[in-house]
Amino acid sequence: MPGIYFHIPFCKQACHYCNFHFSTSLRNKEAMLPAMLRELDLRKDYLKEKELDSIYFGGGTPSLLTAAELMLFFDAIGKYFTLRPGAEITLEANPDDLTAENIRALRDTPVNRLSIGIQSFREEDLRFFNRAHNAAQARACLEKALSAGFSNLTIDLIYGAPTTSDKHWAENLDIFFSYGIPHLSSYALTVEARTALAHFINTGKAPAIDEEKTARQYEYLLASMKAHHYIHYEISNFALPGHFAVHNSSYWRGEAYLGIGPSAHSFNGESRQWNVANNAHYIRLLANPTGLPNLSGLPEVFEIEYLSPATRYNEYAMTGLRTIWGVELSRLRQMGAEYESYFLSHIRPFLETGLAEQEGGIIRLTDAGSLMADGIASAVFIVGKDDLSRNP
Repeated sequence: MPGIYFHIPFCKQACHYCNFHFSTSLRNKEAMLPAMLRELDLRKDYLKEKELDSIYFGGGTPSLLTAAELMLFFDAIGKYFTLRPGAEITLEANPDDLTAENIRALRDTPVNRLSIGIQSFREEDLRFFNRAHNAAQARACLEKALSAGFSNLTIDLIYGAPTTSDKHWAENLDIFFSYGIPHLSSYALTVEARTALAHFINTGKAPAIDEEKTARQYEYLLASMKAHHYIHYEISNFALPGHFAVHNSSYWRGEAYLGIGPSAHSFNGESRQWNVANNAHYIRLLANPTGLPNLSGLPEVFEIEYLSPATRYNEYAMTGLRTIWGVELSRLRQMGAEYESYFLSHIRPFLETGLAEQEGGIIRLTDAGSLMADGIASAVFIVGKDDLSRNP
């Protein structure tokens, strides 16, 4: 079933590593919410199915919204869609926003899952990342959320930072395990273009990323999560049984979703589109309260890409190799026998070296292969062709 993603493009301050679309100025917040609700109204027919499996508030920092502001979204959703019983409704939150009062207010909304951007439980790491919270708040918010009845939690942790030794990384994971949280998203610190981190490294103000340490800490992560019975179901995601992220899993499994807000992406199985990444421009385009009956007359709001057969193959190969579900040969065969043959011929070297494994009609990466996931995916991509059947 489909899901809806709302991109809330505001943050208190810019993390040094982040390249997502956001603004540290809240001056457009009051106008942004009506614009997003307007977009939802215009695009209510984008999803063929009207029963939702998930709703996800991401950003940016959605925890900057009040409970009353969140309810505006839920009221609008209720006009056009129904929620599957037990649907996952996630709010990304920063620890400094999760005061006892705010958590109590969230309990009175339909939100039933919090994704908390801890990143580290260590003060030195948090200062290096330029996070808005401190180490004490990182722990306190978890205790408050659990006490308030939010048992369905996930947190983010970053490894491979210059400030994070192997010992410190082990301590971060030990703290995570001590809370019994059912889900973890853990990412290697990466240097994205046009971020403060990239500038610091390029100017010698921060050391370059130590790739060997990053790989070592990733391997420790895999071993630790397995020892605590977490399932490694996607390269960066781990969950106890029954706690896979419904919304993000739909992305990885190629299901339809609708993205609302500046820079938000949408996918309907045939095309992918993404909204303009400019808050003021987005608000201006959607300001007319009467407007047109749909967004087809407003091409300035989004760009669209109709997916060629080769692009669909590439996307499936990439996401499949990143997940526990792997690449199903039968699904490749549905695309055309030539796609199955192409994949098998290009994945063979990785099967022979133990970086990938085959179980029946499914091929997935091993733990060793997951260290090289991007490179292996690139090796099986179709490059320079739109359709294998027409361009052998």
